[in-house]
Amino acid sequence: MKVDAIVLGAGIVGVSVALQLKRRGLSVALVDRKAPGNETSFGNAGLIQREGVYPYAFPRDWASLARYASNRATDVRYHPAAMPKLLPFLYRYWHHSRADRHAAIARAYSTLIEHCVTEHRTLIEEAGARSLLRTGGWMKVFRTSRALDAAIADARRWEAEYGVHHEALDGTALRAAEPALRPVLIGAVRYPSSDSVSDPNGLVTAYARLFERLGGRILIGDASTLAPSWHVETQEGPVDADSAVIALGPWSNDATRRLGYALPLAAKRGYHMHYAARDGARLNQPVLDAEAGYLITPMVRGIRLTTGVELGYRDAPKTPVQLEAVEPLARGVFPLGERVDAEPWLGSRPCTPDMLPIIGPGTKHRNLWFAFGHAHHGLTLGPITGRLLAEMMTGTPTIADPTPFRADRF
Repeated sequence: MKVDAIVLGAGIVGVSVALQLKRRGLSVALVDRKAPGNETSFGNAGLIQREGVYPYAFPRDWASLARYASNRATDVRYHPAAMPKLLPFLYRYWHHSRADRHAAIARAYSTLIEHCVTEHRTLIEEAGARSLLRTGGWMKVFRTSRALDAAIADARRWEAEYGVHHEALDGTALRAAEPALRPVLIGAVRYPSSDSVSDPNGLVTAYARLFERLGGRILIGDASTLAPSWHVETQEGPVDADSAVIALGPWSNDATRRLGYALPLAAKRGYHMHYAARDGARLNQPVLDAEAGYLITPMVRGIRLTTGVELGYRDAPKTPVQLEAVEPLARGVFPLGERVDAEPWLGSRPCTPDMLPIIGPGTKHRNLWFAFGHAHHGLTLGPITGRLLAEMMTGTPTIADPTPFRADRF
């Protein structure tokens, strides 16, 4: 098989790249070891975060560092055995998280974030996936006035800098918006300009079906067989292409390392579990318990509880201690019933130390392109990443300046 482009990786980013290339008239083969949307894209919170102009930074205050060092925090846990290998990455992450550096990163990041909702809505309409879309935003809820006041101050700053609207809710307004939440919560910050979806895997699948309807090919294959220029083995035989895109999420550095690149990529692991809702309780939107570090959101399968960050080796066995720690807290906030899933789901978020994704050409090969490292915002940034990279690959004017996301910044 001969195509214009091979896209390796059928998560939200890879599917979006393949779809945007196909919409521009290229012949494209989308290659993965699994069906679309069945790795990291399967287990996220379903948020399309228009407010997320400041990517999640590493804490720099001593109180937070001491709390995380104890390895008992509910929002961040780590595997001690993995720390020697992860410390150089974490130091660089901490370095880039200084307030002035973080602000500069946000200025670059915002050029992608500002298009996340509109690009998703365009593809959702074309894919016939409107039933999965939930408009009207999501909220962070708080247990103490100190944390609530700090979140409101951040939201006001983000609105002043980037025009991201927010709503501050006191306890009465919070209970009106979400009657099933318990009064242990005193208030919330709501971001109405963001969207969410009720089935992230279903959304990726809908985008993949649109890609196929436009004439794209989805193939089961082995990314480790990628060879210049450009060839990959699949179950339907070898595929040759003029260009190749690596969009393998947390496995991207396996492919880039084989080609001679040394790009810093680490994995933030996370878990989810679905629950029934007791006594007819209803949750209307995603809710982040900001001080406890978990999120609950209504999904097709039930109420999904997602955890914060687990730092460890990407492929280490499951250690869902965070889920066990936050489940009682979540039950104290919302009337969760029995578990729906047989076991917790585990996924890995691909992260760079400067919190910016890697989008653009490889520096050692002609017609090799990268699209990975989106950390917590893979679902949010999938379609805009696909559009930006497709514009770069086809030589057309780009919707945003790609310079901050280039691979050679490292």
